[in-house]
Amino acid sequence: MPGQRLSLQRHADSAGEAASRVEATARRPQHGRLALRYVIHALADDLRLPPIADSSRVDGLWRHTCLEAFIRTPTGDGYFEINLSPSTRWAAYRFDGYREGMANLEMSAPLIESRAWPDRYELEALIDLGGLPDLARSDWRLGLSAVIEDADGDKAWWALAHPPGQPDFHHAAAFAFDLPAMERP
Repeated sequence: MPGQRLSLQRHADSAGEAASRVEATARRPQHGRLALRYVIHALADDLRLPPIADSSRVDGLWRHTCLEAFIRTPTGDGYFEINLSPSTRWAAYRFDGYREGMANLEMSAPLIESRAWPDRYELEALIDLGGLPDLARSDWRLGLSAVIEDADGDKAWWALAHPPGQPDFHHAAAFAFDLPAMERP
């Protein structure tokens, strides 16, 4: 998937040590669509990955290995959270402000492909946000993050940027990548 490869940073409070590196790529292949690719560099036996399941909406995915995208526009306090599981299950939420006014985000199921190799794991997703007029043709500020669970249950929190203190993917400091709107045809 073409696009800029971004390195996520491991939070200092992380107990999990299976992953040596986590990378993400984000691009906008069409208006209102977000294509994501995450690569977790770790030995397969050191990761706890859920088995592939039906692609359905499920809450609480962040309690285990989960790849996440947070999206906001340059104006307003609201933002969106997308959770993607290696199982191909997913969740999506809308927030009115920092951890306030959370509601399910009504959208079609993302297309998720999950692949594992002995030394890495990859997840690619295509997310259709075109039904959200406030996102479709706007510039986006993204926070890309990952919760990585080790085989023994320890977790590590990875993000493009971390605010001071505990891991907090919702914090404004975590929205560290600008993805401009596509040119109008």
